[in-house]
Amino acid sequence: MTDASLTSAAATDPTCLQPEDFDELDTILDDLRSRYDETPQWEFCEGFMAAVICSRRPIAADEYLPVLLATPAPGEEADPEGGSFASDAQRERFVALWNQRWAEVQTALDAEVDSLEDDACYHPEVMDIRGAVAEMTPEERADFKDEALPAFAQVWALGFMFAVESWPDEWLAPRDKDAAKWLDGALQAIVAMTEDDAGTPEISPLNEDGAPSTSVARINAFGEAIWAVYDLRELWQTLGPKVETLRKEATPGRNDPCSCGSGKKYKKCCGAN
Repeated sequence: MTDASLTSAAATDPTCLQPEDFDELDTILDDLRSRYDETPQWEFCEGFMAAVICSRRPIAADEYLPVLLATPAPGEEADPEGGSFASDAQRERFVALWNQRWAEVQTALDAEVDSLEDDACYHPEVMDIRGAVAEMTPEERADFKDEALPAFAQVWALGFMFAVESWPDEWLAPRDKDAAKWLDGALQAIVAMTEDDAGTPEISPLNEDGAPSTSVARINAFGEAIWAVYDLRELWQTLGPKVETLRKEATPGRNDPCSCGSGKKYKKCCGAN
């Protein structure tokens, strides 16, 4: 996993995950994948995490981690066809690293930033697969000849939208028209990143000297997607969790049969109190 997306501040801040920490996360996910082949890559997890942080309702780890990794929730029996950690220690290590990254992302999304170049800005941990393959030897590239390689940040966006689709009630459009328009615009910016980059490769997004792998339009769209994440965080924090509407059951008329099933009239039964 590349460390190019780490800011200079993160590189020196001991509270931030370092490249070796992301490598450890990759190793744990690879091990999970040996037992459950649909275990996602970290980039997918990164997008999923951002969406859960932005969610209108706070979602607990015991609820969202089983959705992401197909692992059993605490106290539940493991599904033989699902994911599973090799040991309690491995799970605890994954959760510790996850929580550390969660704190980083949440702090970044709650910071007031004016530029994507700001050290305090949210910088998703994404990979440039196409660029990495382009820099391989011809022999190495031959192994990827028939593979559909993901576009820059495409897996991140897919992870984000997976979380949105997993809790649709938390992403319903609010009644306020301006807020609903705000929500739709932000989500569309992220959905756009789930699509392929059909433009001409012009630049390397993570390495100034790297092989061109990404269109300028894609880089601009990625910037819009990051601002969209900020918008979603602000929107749901402003509106707060949904307030459930309480519906009071209709009270029977005084001469109607009592709803308790006694066979008496309401006025001589529950209505007499």
